Amino acid sequence: MTAVVARRGRRTGSVAWLVGLGIVLAALNLRTAVTSVGPVLDQVSAALGMSGVASGLLTTLPVLCFALFGAMTPALSHRVGEHRLLLVGLVLLGAGLWIRSVVGSSGVFLAASVLALSGGAIGNVLIPTLIKRHFPSRSGLMTTVYSTAMAAGTMLAAAATVPIQRAAGGNWHVALGVWAALAAVSAIPWLALLRSEPERHRARGTGPGELVRSRLAWAIATYFGTQSLIAYVMFGWLPQLLQDNGYTSAQAGTLLAVFTGLGIPISMLVPSIAARMADQRLLVAAFCGAYVIGFAGLLTGRALWVWAVLVGVGMGSFPLALAMLALRTRTAEATAALSAFGQSAGYLIAGAGPLAVGVLYELSGGWTVPFVLLFVVVGAQMVAGWYAGASRYIEDERRPGAPAEAAPDEGERGIRTACVSAGASQAARE
Repeated sequence: MTAVVARRGRRTGSVAWLVGLGIVLAALNLRTAVTSVGPVLDQVSAALGMSGVASGLLTTLPVLCFALFGAMTPALSHRVGEHRLLLVGLVLLGAGLWIRSVVGSSGVFLAASVLALSGGAIGNVLIPTLIKRHFPSRSGLMTTVYSTAMAAGTMLAAAATVPIQRAAGGNWHVALGVWAALAAVSAIPWLALLRSEPERHRARGTGPGELVRSRLAWAIATYFGTQSLIAYVMFGWLPQLLQDNGYTSAQAGTLLAVFTGLGIPISMLVPSIAARMADQRLLVAAFCGAYVIGFAGLLTGRALWVWAVLVGVGMGSFPLALAMLALRTRTAEATAALSAFGQSAGYLIAGAGPLAVGVLYELSGGWTVPFVLLFVVVGAQMVAGWYAGASRYIEDERRPGAPAEAAPDEGERGIRTACVSAGASQAARE
């Protein structure tokens, strides 16, 4: 019996190690399809004869695909299995990246981009679920690892694509195709994990229909959506704002790289800090305050790098939103449902942001009116985050017509708090 238990322990440990490695490698790839194409978009558009409408569609595809395919992921994972589906997602990601690097048609390029982004959308939803399932007592630590790896992959694809293109003699096909190889490498751990597929069942009260009626789910979706909206606006329009205030394109690009790079240290800190707090409303308020001060400073047109960095600190709302997906649920199944609902609805909210800011900028001829919109968005983020950040769980909500469920006793809450704290403490030590 002792030998059997020991073998099971070793097998469980090896599975956890592989899952952890697989999460890191997958997270590195989740945004490469988005950020690798931007630096060479002019060359791609010229080579493929891409119209202005097609170029605009390409920049909008990420939020649309993340919303659509993210919403489909829980049902697919219940049918296929989480490990298998993430492997499928990485294969789709790699195939899409490779196909669009070799084509000569704008239509096929857009279709391949959808294929790659569908794989990223699957990973967006599944990885928080896998963290909840395989590392229930270390969710803070693993969310830190996940969000940091994703931030690093995002910055790497944005920063390295042009140097790779130059090294390849100006060939943008090579510069985009390199990221398909990274996706192929990330699939290796999940191939090894195919035989360790966890059991699948849906937690009562956490299906799509129930979450539509959940105030907590909508609060998290709104919080996720508003922070994504601000992020996409800043990524898309910060260079223009800087150039309107006298910065050269090179200076604007450098500051945007710094702005993006801030996501790495912030992602290393926020989830672990959030996991050890009784609720996360103080963090919500701190990040919203950083946004308000940063936006007000950007409007002055002076010392813009200071205010841009402060807005970058406010972007800590993204790893906080990811952490809430696990902190507001008790089970992996509930995390999957909340992750799909929160991210899908959130990305639909975010999709309108860059377009709305662009329209307001053109109509008003300046930045005051667009920033009024951003201040309103921050206000909505504060309200939603204040509700989502309180210590409560999606499974405990009473919905119309639902049977009453027993409230968790103090012992259960104490055990969960101790587990989360232990994971956060381990993160701090490591």
